[in-house]
Amino acid sequence: MSIRKALIICGATASGKSARAIEVAQTQNGVIINCDSMQVYRELEIITARPSEQDYEKAEHLLYGFMPANQACSAAKWLKYAVPEIDAAFDRGKLPIITGGTGLYIKALTDGLSPIPEIPEEYRLKATALWQDLAGEALQEIDPIMAEKLKPTDKQRITRALEVKLATGESLDFWQKQPRIKPYNDVEFTIEFINIDRGELYDRCNKRFLAMLAAGAIEEVQNLYNLGLAPNLPIMSAVGVRELFAYIAGELSLEHAIEKASQATRNYAKRQITWFRNSLSNTA
Repeated sequence: MSIRKALIICGATASGKSARAIEVAQTQNGVIINCDSMQVYRELEIITARPSEQDYEKAEHLLYGFMPANQACSAAKWLKYAVPEIDAAFDRGKLPIITGGTGLYIKALTDGLSPIPEIPEEYRLKATALWQDLAGEALQEIDPIMAEKLKPTDKQRITRALEVKLATGESLDFWQKQPRIKPYNDVEFTIEFINIDRGELYDRCNKRFLAMLAAGAIEEVQNLYNLGLAPNLPIMSAVGVRELFAYIAGELSLEHAIEKASQATRNYAKRQITWFRNSLSNTA
């Protein structure tokens, strides 16, 4: 079996992943495939720092802004779109360059996923309702095994555990112990982690958010706000959205919203760095 090669360029937000991906695509006949969980949504171009028109002219970019805001993307769903694009790149003799900051998507691509069945929307809604009524106590009643493993304030992981148990009848712990299903056994993924000085990274985060505002981020988030979407949809957790929602609703001054959003961006970058350092191997 011949081994095919692909490149993963990852790192924290504002670290320069996109520029590096373009550089590699231009010099190594590559195609850039998005693995950022927020850049998949068409409604948020500015505040998710999607590639610009100039970037699209420099290199081929795929899986950016293709999904509507009212859909929930996940690692499993992303794989369904990414694998055909990676295969098509190989067929065209191009280097697939998977680029983004969503570690779980990258891990799913390189290591595979637990064989959890797709969860119908009705169970996601039930899990959210249980959280709203009982918070962490809901998991203790429905899945005590996972309740022992998760912090009672971890809304995202608790609602995930709830929806899986409600939909499948099995604990998330059961599914996580099953052999992972890998999308590839004949692809060698080299991971290039973009790591820059922490102070410089935070400075970039601050400046980029101000640049987003100048480019129309408030209007973009206002349009999202006007859609009246369910608050538990993934797009609603995009960094900066919550703070600008509060500004639009008159709950925060613009100055305070900028301060909080900039802090949220820096915190997100810090979490990304920690995750990549602890979770990924085969880095270049």
